[in-house]
Amino acid sequence: MRADPDDYAEAVLDAVERIPPGRVLAYGDVAELLGVGGPRQVGRVMSLYGGGVPWWRVIRADGSPPSGHEVRALEEYRAEGTPLRADGRRVDMSRARWDGR
Repeated sequence: MRADPDDYAEAVLDAVERIPPGRVLAYGDVAELLGVGGPRQVGRVMSLYGGGVPWWRVIRADGSPPSGHEVRALEEYRAEGTPLRADGRRVDMSRARWDGR
C-alpha cells in the first residue's frame, strides 16, 4: 500500500494540473517553478502519484515522453495539438514549453 502524497508531492501534482493542454514542462522546469527539489524528485512524485493528473505534459528536457508511456503520451500530444519535432516522436520544447503563468 502506498502512502498518501506529502506536501511536496501535492505541490508537484498541483503544478502539473495547471499546465495547459498543448503545453509541457520538463521535470526540472516543475522543480524550478516550485523553487524546491530537482528533476529526479519530480520524476519520483510523477511515478508514484502522477496517474491522476495530465502526466504526459511533464517530459524530459530533450522533448522525449515519459519512458514506458511513449505511445499513450504521443496520442495525448496529437489530441491536444502539442507542437512536435519533425521526427514526430518528441515534443518541440522551444514551441511547447509553458512559461508557468
